[in-house]
Amino acid sequence: MPGKGDAPVLPGARAVARYVRISPMKARRVVNLVRGLPAKEALTVLQFAPQAASEQVYKVLASAIANAENNERLDPDALLVSEAFVDEGPTMKRFQPRAQGRAYRIRKRTCHITVAVEAVAPAAPKKSAAKKATPAKPAEAAETESKTEGAE
Repeated sequence: MPGKGDAPVLPGARAVARYVRISPMKARRVVNLVRGLPAKEALTVLQFAPQAASEQVYKVLASAIANAENNERLDPDALLVSEAFVDEGPTMKRFQPRAQGRAYRIRKRTCHITVAVEAVAPAAPKKSAAKKATPAKPAEAAETESKTEGAE
């Protein structure tokens, strides 16, 4: 099943937590921290994030990693958080009694947290090009030094 624009689809997995009792705006703050990070690094960030929503997002990310490892046979160290978003869920409406017989509405918001991970091939190191360029610089520097000494 090809994706949009018939681009090659990288192997990956996803996990969804529905009806989480946290406001979507608060959950989005946490999800924005981990989007695009390597999966192991994202787990560490979530583990030490002070926000209350980080616990729920941590569980969803751990589930997505487990799905990739068990269902897709992917290496958990080579995973990247490719997609992470929060949708609004249903809002529970409650009433708070106030003075003189009034009632104020309290909205208890819920959200759906979705995290997708995909396997990424490790980038090839570019050290060989840097090593070839390094010896050329001292030779050029030695030539320019000898020219400046002869001019004096």
